[in-house]
Formats: sequence, structure tokens, C-alpha cells
Amino acid sequence: MIRDFLDHLAVERGHTPNTLAAYRRDLERYREWLAASGIDVLSAVFQTDIDRYVAELSTGDDDHRPLAPRSVARSASAVRGLHRFAVAEGHVEQDVTNETVLPRPPLRLPKAIDVDAVGRLLSAATVSPPPKCARDVALLELLYGTGARVSEALALDVDDIDLTESSVVLSGKGGKIRTVPLGGYANRVLADYIAVRAEWKPRGPHLFLNSRGGRLTRQGAYLILRTCAEIAGLPAGIGPHTLRHSYATHLLDGGADVRVVQELLGHAAVSTTQIYTLVTVDRLREVYSTSHPRAR
Repeated sequence: MIRDFLDHLAVERGHTPNTLAAYRRDLERYREWLAASGIDVLSAVFQTDIDRYVAELSTGDDDHRPLAPRSVARSASAVRGLHRFAVAEGHVEQDVTNETVLPRPPLRLPKAIDVDAVGRLLSAATVSPPPKCARDVALLELLYGTGARVSEALALDVDDIDLTESSVVLSGKGGKIRTVPLGGYANRVLADYIAVRAEWKPRGPHLFLNSRGGRLTRQGAYLILRTCAEIAGLPAGIGPHTLRHSYATHLLDGGADVRVVQELLGHAAVSTTQIYTLVTVDRLREVYSTSHPRAR
């Protein structure tokens, strides 16, 4: 049943390998727990079993350390998905997880940096020797100018960039394709980079290349970000996703509609995008408390 469910997630839901690996780990732990409880079929599972299992995820046992609240929520969600799949496929009659209140992960506000810090970060990329500086600047400008996930940016081929229309085609989670506009800055630096890209002796159509002409790796992108952040004097922890968070936050600060930002980010649900509105409200509250004469 677990194998069928994972196949369903891979083929019909289009989940990424990393997501599938997490589901596989969570469900293998669940299977072992059921086996230790003398249960070998899902039809023999009751709601009380689910409640006990979720509770033990938080407290741990002889073989496992307690999980953090976010990990508990993820593991419990995998279990619920398995049981719902079993019902949909007709293997069991009812979903015993329906009445179980699964823990919600704590709200984690995205970390964004202000416009000035973004400018310093992007300027720091220009200190590298050519043609490396052209690539580094193009990568950072694209991440901030489109809000692309680092995996989406690194998967780009040259033909995915349309400099005439100032747009880029991104392949997001689940294989969903979206076209995102390029800002003027990103369009210009990408044109400059593509013009000198041949100096890297490309071994394929990949847009962002490593020193051997192959596709730039995620580790390579993180190294570029860390190096530029150090040069710019920014705090530790700056990564590619910081630019995505900053992109969304700055759009909303500038008055963009949350549903437009949802489409630009490639979020399946607007509720995911609305997390960024909490960041902007916090910023408004801070400005109000320091500026209004009756705020205190």
C-alpha cells in the first residue's frame, strides 16, 4: 500500500524526489510502529492507534528521538495521506484519520532583507573576475528579479530566457510551468552573461554553468550567495531563498495584489502566499509605532 501511494505521489501528483524521500521515511517509521503493535493491514487501524502514534512522534521512543513540531506535522500528514489514498482505492472502508486533530506546524515567517541590503548583495557579485562575475550577477539578479526557487533557476536552459519579451519560463513543483516577467536589471545582466557564456565552454544548453561547463549545482549557488553576503557585510544565513522571500515581500510592500504574487511565485494555494502579508503588516506596525504621536 505504501509503495502504491508513493507511486501515486510521483506519477499523478508530480512530487519531487526530495519530497518522496521524506514521505518514504515517515511512512516506513509508521509501518514499523504498526508492526510492533501487531497490525499488518490498514483496515485493522483505529483512530486511537493514530492518536497514539502522533503522540509518540512528539515524545519519542526507545529507537527515535522526539520530533520537532514541524516534523510531527509533516509525518502525521503523510500518515493521513496514506489512509485517504487507501479509502480512495477501495482497500479500506473509512478514513480513521478524519477525527484525529493533526498538529499544525508553527507559523514560520519568511526572512527577507530590505531593498538596500539586496542592492549591496547584488553589487558584491560584481567583484568576481570575468566571466565569473557575469554569471554570478545574472544568477542573483534572476533570483531576486523573478522570485524563482534556486532549483528552478538552476534547471533553466538558455532557450528558457526570452530577452525580447523580458520573460523567463520556470518549471516549478509538480512540473507546473509558469512564465514570469524579467525586470530591466535582470534582462540586461542576463544578456551580458549570455554574450560571454561561451567562454565557459558549455557542455549543454544549461544557462548557469560551473567551471567545467556543466550545469551549476545547488551547492555552487549557495557558495556564490554566501560569498557575496560576506562581502556585502550581511548576517549569516543568507541563501537563495532569502531573495525569493525578499522578492515577494517587496512586491507586497509596493502594493501588488496577493493573488498576483501567488501566480508569480508558483504557489498552489494563496494561503501560502499570505504568509508574506504578515511580514508586511509587522513592518507597518513597526513604522506606525515609531512615527505616530499617539502610537504609544
